[in-house]
This record gives sequence, C-alpha cells and structure tokens, in this order.
Amino acid sequence: MNRIISSLRAFFLILLIISCTRGGSRHSNPQAGGGGQGVVPETDTAIERQDEVQPSLEEDFGRFIERFSKDEQFQLQRIKFPISVIVPDTGDQGMAPKEESIGKYDWEQLDLTYDSTYLTRPYDQYYQVVRYRKDTAVVEIRGINNGIYADYYFSKIDDEWYLVTLYEASF
Repeated sequence: MNRIISSLRAFFLILLIISCTRGGSRHSNPQAGGGGQGVVPETDTAIERQDEVQPSLEEDFGRFIERFSKDEQFQLQRIKFPISVIVPDTGDQGMAPKEESIGKYDWEQLDLTYDSTYLTRPYDQYYQVVRYRKDTAVVEIRGINNGIYADYYFSKIDDEWYLVTLYEASF
C-alpha cells in the first residue's frame, strides 16, 4: 500500500513539474531548425522571458549561477536541504521515477556553467535553457540523442537564489 501511495505521489509531482515548466512556454530545440524562433542562439545560455521579467533578474541569476557552480561552500549554503529530487528507480525495470531526499553531506557539487561547445562536442552533447518566471528560474538541460535530461528549480527567497528541487531523468 505504501509503495502505491509513494508511486502516486511521485507521479503527481512529476506531472506538476512538467505542467509548470511547459505551461504556455516555447521549448528551445537546436535541432528543430525552422524559422529561427525557439532555436538556441550562439550565446552561452538561451534565456526565455516569461511574465515580463525585468532584465535585472537575468543579470542577478546569471551572476548567482556562475558563483553557485564554482564555489562549493556557496553552493551548499544556497540549497534548501534536505532537497527533494526525482530520479529514475534503477531497481525498477521501466526505471519509473521515484522521489528521494538528499542531505547536505550526501550532496555532490553541481556545475551548471555552460558554453556553446557542449552542443557540438563528439560525446554527451547537450544544450541548456534557462526559463524565468517572477521569482523562479528553471535550468533545463537536454541531451541530443543521448538520454541526458535534467531540470534544476531555483526560487528567490529573501532576495537570494536557492536551489529548491531537481528532476533528473537521464539514463
């Protein structure tokens, strides 16, 4: 019974995450071509604006993510531990998603810096898109024909950015 409830909870959480990130937004896909709209530009990170986001929000988040990726102590301070994560259940044949919790001492440093060469390298190609809404940002990482798929959810709390949850569906 607990397994069913846990599976349902994970399913609804994934459904919520997907609906929040896809609701009314365009998805940038460099392989889509056509028309130029939605294609990842030649800059280091594609940025989509939603809900009339002010340019200062982009700059603040950009500086934050740079420091977050390079400074391990800063990263540990800016994660809401224990952090709830959705990951594939490697024990399940279909690798159904499951919810886990990661504590501060089990956390491995995360690097979300990005440059456009990741799109053209021979292995593990991926692109990265940052989507903004009022006081939230989602860093989406999408592999190109390789199974890389991850979303990192940040919220602005007391005028400071924090990683609050993540969805890792790479296989």
